[in-house]
Amino acid sequence: MPALYLSHGAPPLADDPVWPGELAAWAAGLPRPTAILMVSAHWEEAPLALGATETLPLVYDFWGFPERYYQVRYAAPGAPALAEAVRKLLRAPGTPVQDIPDRGLDHGAYVPLVEMYPDADVPVLQISLPTLDPRRLMEIGRRLAPLRDEGVLIVGSGFFTHNLAALRHEGVPRWSAEFDAWGREALATADVDALLDFTRKSPAGLLAHPRTEHFAPLFVALGAADAAGELDGARSVIDGFWMGLAKRSVQFG
Repeated sequence: MPALYLSHGAPPLADDPVWPGELAAWAAGLPRPTAILMVSAHWEEAPLALGATETLPLVYDFWGFPERYYQVRYAAPGAPALAEAVRKLLRAPGTPVQDIPDRGLDHGAYVPLVEMYPDADVPVLQISLPTLDPRRLMEIGRRLAPLRDEGVLIVGSGFFTHNLAALRHEGVPRWSAEFDAWGREALATADVDALLDFTRKSPAGLLAHPRTEHFAPLFVALGAADAAGELDGARSVIDGFWMGLAKRSVQFG
């Protein structure tokens, strides 16, 4: 299976005239996964945590939206076998793994999955971001990479630019456009050193990401690709902007 980094938008993504179709077409072009391992910007927990593995509740981790967004359901099956495989791959001295069995799928996980796998018939496991350090996240991705050979789709879910100040302005802010163009080139040329140091080596890095949790899931996907020697194969599947923010989404492998 490939490894993905996608921009997940927000609950109103479902109402966009273009974006849901882009996500659906992307999923339709992938091999069918045996399970999905989701790493979302909206769950930071250390040490690394595994979410629900039986019934998967949804976490409506947003406020002030119309009621219909709180009525969305996504009853995907849990993935206990995948959880056990993740424990085995990640557990090592000094790197504990914990279980939080009542932690469901947040909007960074279920919003794109509703569009990509609307039948909710693929088992899903969400794991936490235990750190925002790009190098440590790449190492986690490398250790998870063998799951790809078992048909597991590894998905890092964030937002290619994420500064909500963009919502107060019309059009695309310069910092969002500049960071997106820089990131497109860095991914296309497999400039991992630049990506790892993106807050300093990119234009407007700290404007595009005042806090870096929405870029962080990229590094899990990068690590999973690096373990397979596929960093040169990064392909932007979705691009453009939504409410001024870059929705670039990338496939490795």
